[in-house]
Amino acid sequence: MKLGIMQPYFLPYVGYWQLLNEVDSYVVYDDVNYIKGGWINRNRILVNGKVNYLTLELQGASPNKLINEIGLSSNNKSRIKLVKTISQAYKKAPMYDKVFPLIEEILLFKNNNLGTFVFNSIDAIAKYLDIDTKLYLSSEISKDNSLKGQDKVINICKQLNADTYINAIGGQKLYSFSDFRSEGIVLRFLKTCEDICYPQLTSDFCPSLSILDMLMMLPAEDVKLYLKKFTLIDGDENA
Repeated sequence: MKLGIMQPYFLPYVGYWQLLNEVDSYVVYDDVNYIKGGWINRNRILVNGKVNYLTLELQGASPNKLINEIGLSSNNKSRIKLVKTISQAYKKAPMYDKVFPLIEEILLFKNNNLGTFVFNSIDAIAKYLDIDTKLYLSSEISKDNSLKGQDKVINICKQLNADTYINAIGGQKLYSFSDFRSEGIVLRFLKTCEDICYPQLTSDFCPSLSILDMLMMLPAEDVKLYLKKFTLIDGDENA
């Protein structure tokens, strides 16, 4: 069984979905520390042809807290404003009529826990793309929470009976091929192809935007073709 583990990112870029689509089970890592300035509560879209940040307003955010200990602002006006921004930005996009109701439902989800809110958005988009990967919240998995880093990941793999662990390419320095191999687990890294390009509402292509941009521009079946544009780095070849 192939397993992936990543933090709950807000409407993340295509690479996140490539990993989720490639594995059999996927753990949304909600009981690790919040990273300020990361992608947990923000992402980038195009507004009038220029890159613009969408940011979920939080309350009590701190790198000393776990993601699932942080709440969204109780002021729904901020999320309603995001809905309006997206509507205005993509009203001329080919898939607007189909995708906007999905995004609106995601943003107005009535749960203010950051981990739960983002997990719901991941689940909703996965269903839209017909991805059948089984999703877990890490906080709901019985595991040894005294462990850290690689040791905790290996423990989760064992709890879920995974024989292969696939991580995003950015985590290469965090994990040891030999350590995973000694536990009977194959370690691989997923690298998104650099030539991903699709029509956008701008003349100059902007890479690595939120998946929202791609969803607005392409039918779901075409988006799924881009989910296959990656390479897997195997430890035996690149150790």
